[in-house]
Amino acid sequence: MTRTQLSFEREMLRRAQTRAGELGISLAEYVRRLVAEDLGEPAIPADPSAVFNLGRSGRSDIAAEKDEMILDAMDRGRR
Repeated sequence: MTRTQLSFEREMLRRAQTRAGELGISLAEYVRRLVAEDLGEPAIPADPSAVFNLGRSGRSDIAAEKDEMILDAMDRGRR
């Protein structure tokens, strides 16, 4: 990755940050995805291994909802 600096009008930046938050991603990831889409680059497939072996759940409800959580994590990776 290479770091760069971009300038936005205040309202556009606010809206972009809001949209990135809705997607559960950083502003930088949001901009990267938009640029990749515009350039016709293929989407990076979600890596299911990113959600495995993350540690103990602390007796949370993760066991009961694990399938839904995994699908949600994979879906976010596709956007």
